[in-house]
Amino acid sequence: MVAAHYRHMKIATFNINGVNKRLANLLAWLKKAQPDVACLQELKAEQNAFPQEAIAGAGYDAAWKGQRSWNGVAILSRVGEPVLTRTRLPGDPSDEQARYIEAAVAGVLIASIYAPNGNPQPGPKFDYKLAWLERLRKHAASLRKSGAPVVLAGDFNVAPTDLDIYPTSSWDDDALIQPESRAAFRRIVGRSWTDALRHMHPNERIYTFWHYRRMRWQRDAGLRLDHLLLSRNLRGQLVEAGVDREIRGLEGASDHAPVWITLGQA
Repeated sequence: MVAAHYRHMKIATFNINGVNKRLANLLAWLKKAQPDVACLQELKAEQNAFPQEAIAGAGYDAAWKGQRSWNGVAILSRVGEPVLTRTRLPGDPSDEQARYIEAAVAGVLIASIYAPNGNPQPGPKFDYKLAWLERLRKHAASLRKSGAPVVLAGDFNVAPTDLDIYPTSSWDDDALIQPESRAAFRRIVGRSWTDALRHMHPNERIYTFWHYRRMRWQRDAGLRLDHLLLSRNLRGQLVEAGVDREIRGLEGASDHAPVWITLGQA
């Protein structure tokens, strides 16, 4: 990896919840928000069904790992073609789920992450979630030790603290907020990674996901599931972090809103 060679870089993550179904929403957001890099999750499209031409027409190169009907991750860039470094999370050769892709973009190593939901818990899906997050922790540690500037971006399917979910008991049995899930997220972050959105907004209730059911968007009954984690050598370059909340309120919207950061020159 070379040192970062950007002056100003906006990196976003967006669980699009069906890239073809919501292509118009995605293209409108790209045009309005102008991220330099956009990490997408839940493409719900097999490899050859990814809308590469439409995304290229919007000015973005893309690297993606598709999967029929569910999962799927991508990295879009308008600051140079993503140089693909990995299309799966190491640690379990039998895992065929398309949940991780990693590429170098403008001197920064960027991962697009779609962690398992884990419901119902307890059970095998929850066990898979915790095992997957532990694999991510180990891989993140190896990336950190490489010395490269790294951004881990995506839908981690964990609301890390009670500040990251609206006041309610209705989610108490959900995998997204279990103590084991939160502990797994804390272990990933550790002392070496910066949770960018929380770092910039330490005491605010900021949500990135609102379920379609029970008027949760209208009631602002949300959770913060989408995160951008920065390696220590990028922490001092973090200028801004935010959520494009209004995207969630549009017709035909994903149940997630895009989250973004701006990095400045070191």
